[in-house]
Amino acid sequence: MKGFTPKDLVGLIVNPLERVVETLERKLGLFSVVIISLASMLGTGLFVIPALAMVEMGGGGSTAVGGIWLAFLLAGIVILPATISKSELATAMPSSGGAYVYIEKSFGPQIGTVLGVGLWATTMFKSAFALLGFKAYLWVLEEMFGMKINIEIAALVLLVLIVIINILGVKQIKKVQTPIVLVSVTFLAIICIKALLTVPMNWDNAFSKNAFGSGIVSVAETSAFVFVAYAGVTKIAAIGGEIKEPEKNIPIGLLLSLAISIIIYVIFSIIMVSAVDPSEYISVENTAREDPVYVFVDSVAGQTFAQISAFLAITMLTGMALAGVMATSRFPFAMARDNLLPQSIENVHPKYNTPHLSIIFTGIAMGFCISFLPVKDIAKLASGFKIMIFIMINCCVIVLRTSSKSHSWYNPKWKSPFFPVIQILGIIVSIWLIYLMGSKALIGAIATIIIGLIIYQSYGKKNVQYEITPWDTFRLMFTNPDEAEKRRLYAAFHAADSNNKGHLNLQEFISAMKSLQLDKNIDSPVLRRYFHSADLNGDGVLDVDEFLISIQEFKQEEE
Repeated sequence: MKGFTPKDLVGLIVNPLERVVETLERKLGLFSVVIISLASMLGTGLFVIPALAMVEMGGGGSTAVGGIWLAFLLAGIVILPATISKSELATAMPSSGGAYVYIEKSFGPQIGTVLGVGLWATTMFKSAFALLGFKAYLWVLEEMFGMKINIEIAALVLLVLIVIINILGVKQIKKVQTPIVLVSVTFLAIICIKALLTVPMNWDNAFSKNAFGSGIVSVAETSAFVFVAYAGVTKIAAIGGEIKEPEKNIPIGLLLSLAISIIIYVIFSIIMVSAVDPSEYISVENTAREDPVYVFVDSVAGQTFAQISAFLAITMLTGMALAGVMATSRFPFAMARDNLLPQSIENVHPKYNTPHLSIIFTGIAMGFCISFLPVKDIAKLASGFKIMIFIMINCCVIVLRTSSKSHSWYNPKWKSPFFPVIQILGIIVSIWLIYLMGSKALIGAIATIIIGLIIYQSYGKKNVQYEITPWDTFRLMFTNPDEAEKRRLYAAFHAADSNNKGHLNLQEFISAMKSLQLDKNIDSPVLRRYFHSADLNGDGVLDVDEFLISIQEFKQEEE
């Protein structure tokens, strides 16, 4: 086997992230982590999805059934492995960037480009889905104010305003969004309590055999459909650089917010269908109503409270779209920063300091979606993309853990329990859900892969620098483990040879040995003995061949 030069080993041992010290203040505690995560998640799952899910579980026609609580529960359980995996990744890389950073640094620029496109599409579809929900509740304002509103034009005008606000750089978007979500959830909780106290509840609508359509297949298909309701659960990892004690607050915050959201979705959906028959959530056109909360509140508490619920829905969904455009536009910006897209996308507005070209492009794509795509298709596309992203997040942990000896920069402060069982189960179940979602989700995933590959081959491949990724090492460990180990040893040698002299002194040798993680308990006196034993010519330094001899002697004694 050949030797290796430093140029051949870029990405091994030394941290390829080349971490920049975070300039953002770590000021977000556990409560903030939970609130921001919930604010990114609740909205469409409460105000838009329920009736669509009832029809989905009823077979996709004009029949609605009420067992959707089980679909929400199953979807939450399925997302748990990805939440655990992302918690680990975030404590290893607690900087701003999130899933794109984890995937690109694990699998390299080609797969990073594909998944970067997928992340952009996921958050863009979710934001478009929020604006479609805005359209669904706008008719209530027409009746309240006695005026005719062109709903299509109103949604597009709102989108333009959202794009402009993002370009202007409103820094308080999340601070405005959070109280809106809290008020909305509190309002719905009060309505649910009123329903329990004053309305005859038909629990069979939620728990009878007929409530689950054709059985387990219907439940699984609906779980895949409602998956988008949990799409924001891991968004907090993208601002990991602003979280205090990330090794504790990120995993606890993510898992706690997931548990809270599951409880909210399950309880709310049970009361919705038990207080109001699922057939009431079907429109006169025999399609699912896109304003199910209005129907529910109107039946339980009357028109005045229903109008309040519509106003809250419009406000919260608008806030979600506002924050969604902000988050979505950052993916093309980050890809341009990594030379995977043209550098012009990386440019920020000279006055407002925002990625205006990326924001405008995202707004145009959202406008196309809300003008030409049905709300149900938007939900399926968003869910399909998000499931694909979560598959890759689980894969990241497997790849990074397995190859961590060669890429010793991966050192998470919190590790996933039951590794790799949880990750493998998450991958298998997620693939099954994508299959159950049908052709739209599969076509969307395939289209994302093709577009990402075209972008990489036509632009990114020519502009990125070569680097050995954990995925490259992972594959080599199975196909040629001896080559993988030798490459690791050479990488440790060259990383310790700070002045490129071609040899190591004693301190450099100790640094190289510790970077190899051969034995965490090995101390300097023992390493000093190995150093002098391998120094065959007694010149006080070790060349690469002598260094390899010292490694061999160490391994033989360990055996």
